[in-house]
Amino acid sequence: MSPRLLLLPALLAVLPTTGRTGEVDYLRAIKPVLAERCFACHGALKQEAELRVDTVALMIEGSNAGPVIAPGDVAGSYLVDVLTGAAGFRMPPEGEPLTDAQIGLIRDWIAAGAPAPEGEEPQADPREHWAFRPPTRPEVPGVGDPEWGSNPIDAFLSREHERLGLSPLPRADRATLLRRVALDLTGLAPTREELLAFVSDPDPDAYARAVDRLLQSPHFGERWGRHWMDIWRYSDWDGYGSEVRESQPHIWRWRDWIVESLNADLGYDRMVRLMLAADEIAPDDPDALRATGFLVRNWYKFNRNIWLDQTVEHTGKAFLGLTINCARCHDHKYDPIPQVDYYRFRALFEPHEIATDRLPGQPDTAKDGLVRVYDAHADMPTFLYVRGDEKQPVEDRPLDPAVPGMFGAALEIAPVVLPITASYPGLKEFIRREALASAEQAVAEARDALIAAREKGESSAEASTPDEADAPTPIRLAEARLKAALAELESVEARLAADAARFAEPPDEERSEVLALRAGLAERRAALEKARSERLLAEKSLADARAALKEGDPATKKAVEAAEQSLAEASKAVEEASKAIDGPLPSDYSPFAPIRPRTSTGRRRALAEWITARDNPLAARVAVNHVWMRHFGTPLVESVFDFGINGKPPSHPELLDWLAVELMDSGWSLKHLHRLIVSSRAYQMRSSAPLDHPNVATDPENRWYWRMNPRRMESELVRDNVLHVAGSLDPMLGGPDLDPESALATARRSLYFRHAKEKRATFLKLFDSANVTSCYRRDVSVAPQQALALANSTLSRSQARVLTARLIEECGGDEDASFVTVAFEQVLGRAPDADERDACLAYLREQADRLADPAALSAFDRGPEPPVMPSDDPSRRARENLVHVLINHSDFVTIR
Repeated sequence: MSPRLLLLPALLAVLPTTGRTGEVDYLRAIKPVLAERCFACHGALKQEAELRVDTVALMIEGSNAGPVIAPGDVAGSYLVDVLTGAAGFRMPPEGEPLTDAQIGLIRDWIAAGAPAPEGEEPQADPREHWAFRPPTRPEVPGVGDPEWGSNPIDAFLSREHERLGLSPLPRADRATLLRRVALDLTGLAPTREELLAFVSDPDPDAYARAVDRLLQSPHFGERWGRHWMDIWRYSDWDGYGSEVRESQPHIWRWRDWIVESLNADLGYDRMVRLMLAADEIAPDDPDALRATGFLVRNWYKFNRNIWLDQTVEHTGKAFLGLTINCARCHDHKYDPIPQVDYYRFRALFEPHEIATDRLPGQPDTAKDGLVRVYDAHADMPTFLYVRGDEKQPVEDRPLDPAVPGMFGAALEIAPVVLPITASYPGLKEFIRREALASAEQAVAEARDALIAAREKGESSAEASTPDEADAPTPIRLAEARLKAALAELESVEARLAADAARFAEPPDEERSEVLALRAGLAERRAALEKARSERLLAEKSLADARAALKEGDPATKKAVEAAEQSLAEASKAVEEASKAIDGPLPSDYSPFAPIRPRTSTGRRRALAEWITARDNPLAARVAVNHVWMRHFGTPLVESVFDFGINGKPPSHPELLDWLAVELMDSGWSLKHLHRLIVSSRAYQMRSSAPLDHPNVATDPENRWYWRMNPRRMESELVRDNVLHVAGSLDPMLGGPDLDPESALATARRSLYFRHAKEKRATFLKLFDSANVTSCYRRDVSVAPQQALALANSTLSRSQARVLTARLIEECGGDEDASFVTVAFEQVLGRAPDADERDACLAYLREQADRLADPAALSAFDRGPEPPVMPSDDPSRRARENLVHVLINHSDFVTIR
């Protein structure tokens, strides 16, 4: 085969067909195609066959087989041969071949001498990309306007305002500002009392005090917990019926950990480390272990490769802003991440598995438990899959765990020796105590039952020698139950003693073997007595069923058959237990919990330490970008999960880096970052300007932040604030996930309703609740169903009536003008203007008049009856309707 076959393995895209008349524009018609499809293999990142095509000069220089284009000589240009198939093969090798017209553009350009722009620069080294260099703190610029110089954020923005001739808008009015910051930091609008107190407070520090109060609110963690849950892909368990297919039950404990950690201002770096490796960092701390829900969430029942692929993808996107997943099937097209690095990164997670630990007071982990991860497969190899196909592993070359080589970082991976109670939770004091207490309680209950049976007048002698055809007497049943309970207590005591010896430090092997033998024998005896007791119960059930059948009840025939089957099974169990008693001596006994490896690989801990290291170029930038976007509505880096070469450059690179360094210098305090942002002059600006404002022509999209961005509330805030303004919202924090079908009837915050692929509250879904598959940035839609849901739901109608009752009491009842004012202040966070007040007063009069004559009204189907029915009084009903209108006002669902 000719060496020229090595020349162009990269795909050539469909070329633009922008006309054949005149000279072909290389920069518009040729180079963008090469950049999109060829640079990955023939550019600065990689040079297959020693060929680069990122400049015309380099194409003329060619590969290890010579030039690929000959200016002015189409026939001598090998590029044309591979496009047409004349070389013996055709490029692109996948997808549709180029059309004759598209190949004609290449021919025309070459025939014209392959003209190139003067001084054409080759592609820059991808390793020098801005996001791959650690951030350094830039100097805060000086600004001309002193009002914009006290906060570094304002100084960086003001410099751009001055450069572009933009005039930032004035501060928002105090009512708007308080509502904005309250919704941003807690997700709950200020109450009317809070609003009036703030507006009337002349203290210059009033806003700073309000910010501090909001940051200390327990609702801060709920509000920002939901934001981070979007980014970290929180999902409750999902599956068909009761079958768990994705995520895990009880993962809500991870949600509660997020909320609690944010409220406590746990450093972002610490949060990341615990989510990736709490089982290696704090293996005996159940509170910390909840954090590994980040990894648990990726669990997928049917395919471990899909599970690990998602772990790699979303670890890269969430913490690093890297699309490492793009290298699963081939080398990354843009970033310097070869395919082998994808699998080395996967190897960091290869050993981990999911476990559900017992919690105090609940022995059944199906009902409740602590779901977390641990390393179960330390020796499991990682192989590269050819083209990402799991059926084609390269098994002769297992890969060592590592981060992408472009960072030049060698992870310090060291095995972690776990505390004994982490590898064997059965040694935890509460498990041992509860096992013994349960066995002792069973004995006490069995004794009480026997005493009660004997007190009924039946003698023990009569019960011990019944006719075999008769049913076992209550005394005989109680005696068997007590015997089984005593045997089980003896078994538990023996197993506890054996555990203590088995896991003693230093170990006593001889004593351990003796106690293990005793425990095994005691367990066999307990199994036999339990089987005998259950056989007696089965005999009693059969006798009762036969007696009922003799009385002529045909419906008991099936009961007899079922009882006979139960007796057969119980008899077989007794037979098997008897054989075990007489069989070989036992070498082991049942542990009180799963026994897991005593050593963890340390891979994930090493990864977590590298991600949060000071010299990691990405983690702090990515975190800052997410926080900024959720305060300002737009991010500094538009491609929020892709900071790589194919992503968007930052709009304010120095500001981004200053904030990233500030976050790290503050001990990774997110509350510090929030306070800095909401205290800035930029954050406090008005959000609206006249259409003819001069800034609109210069920066219509507000890329340079000359005003605040108004935003619609997220779905959770819409629902929560309907309840909140009415005073109905349940402030309780935490707890198990709630049935999403109860979202319109339950007053808990929306955060707590079950949220999974097939389990989402309909009301929240309509307002664009998080996509559990990927939600680094919320979608925002405008659909008629949203208005209909808010207008017609039992939630909004009922809460409007609840709030009306409160407001009538507050304003004294009779004065419509006073009612309108307090309604606006409570629902919209501001007083009405003159036109709004007049319109509302007219509405109240007209509505009351209409409602006063029920015969003149038209009935309509209003759907399900709300929990709170409308008032029969026309004037009060009119007020209820007005409050309902305000809840449907755009100002209610908008953060301005």
